[in-house]
Amino acid sequence: MAQALTSQDVQQTWSALIEDTRTAVLLTMRNGRPFGSHVPYVFGKDWTRAYLHLSRLALHTQHLLVDPHVSLFIAETDGPGKNPLALRRMNLQGEAVLLQPDAPSYREIKEQYLSRFPQAEMMFGFGDFTLWELRLEDAHFVLGFGQAFISTAATPAGWMHQKVERPSARRD
Repeated sequence: MAQALTSQDVQQTWSALIEDTRTAVLLTMRNGRPFGSHVPYVFGKDWTRAYLHLSRLALHTQHLLVDPHVSLFIAETDGPGKNPLALRRMNLQGEAVLLQPDAPSYREIKEQYLSRFPQAEMMFGFGDFTLWELRLEDAHFVLGFGQAFISTAATPAGWMHQKVERPSARRD
């Protein structure tokens, strides 16, 4: 029987996943339906804040301007010899807010972003690119079979094993 994972174990696995995986799928709402886009990202001190550098010309940015609700999906890269159903993956939900250049954190976030994606420096000079802050409230993190954890922004380092509710048998 495997030993139960602690919140610290889950947190370390989260850190390793985001270190190894530099892009995510951003899900925005388009006419009431989810729309996925491949995006590079950086996180703040924990998973409750993620930052994206997006063009106003992109469809996902147009969607955010209409409806700020988002989901960010990050998954371990698949490959030969891996079981695709056992890949580490995280789904985060929240809202996107445009980060203004005069915001106190803007410079620090920009430097962090450029440290991870130096090739994006030129795009910071383009007028249509802006930084967005994802204010994430809920996290669902799957580490493998039977290892699904949830957390909320209220306690971002507190990971609880996902309980699977089985439908009860109806008795009429």
